[in-house]
Amino acid sequence: MKSFVFTVAAFLTFSVANAQTWAVDKAHSKVGFSVTHLMLSEVDGNFKTFDVKIMSAKPDLSDAMIELTADVNSINTENDRRDGHLKTPDWFDAAKFPTLTFKSTSFKKVDGKKYSLTGDLTMHGVTKPVTLEAVLTGPVTMENPRGKQEKAGLKISGTIKRSDFGVGSSSTAVVSEEVEIKAAGEFVKQDTAVADKK
Repeated sequence: MKSFVFTVAAFLTFSVANAQTWAVDKAHSKVGFSVTHLMLSEVDGNFKTFDVKIMSAKPDLSDAMIELTADVNSINTENDRRDGHLKTPDWFDAAKFPTLTFKSTSFKKVDGKKYSLTGDLTMHGVTKPVTLEAVLTGPVTMENPRGKQEKAGLKISGTIKRSDFGVGSSSTAVVSEEVEIKAAGEFVKQDTAVADKK
């Protein structure tokens, strides 16, 4: 039994030590959402300030661990009045709950580039498990003026219920209960020395 425990501990230590960090290229990434207004039209929004990182011990990222944070005060729906209302206690209550986070607990291949992504989403002070669809492209090695870089693309989609997180005072006839998640990111593999400094 002791030998088994030691072997597992050694394996986990090896995996952590050999994990690679992939940083998000924010210029080519977006964390967005969509709701239905008056059961008629789609209203899109996004968070302008966010950060995402991927950790993986496998080169193909098939064991990826994903962490995301977003600044609720950076919410943007292309309408200042609406954005201001979304930050109030009627909705996100950004003064009290300024950060939205997601931490993955499972990343399982479904078929080809398609994965099932499960994790804990914390929003409006409530944490609940959610399962989303993911499409992983790459990794690929690219040449640039600074040398070679390994890059990967990740697209995430799915639907959550805002009432699960206590977000929103409007009835579902005004704003849909379902919120569609639309996130896409481009990631760059970090050198070990660079990743250690972060």
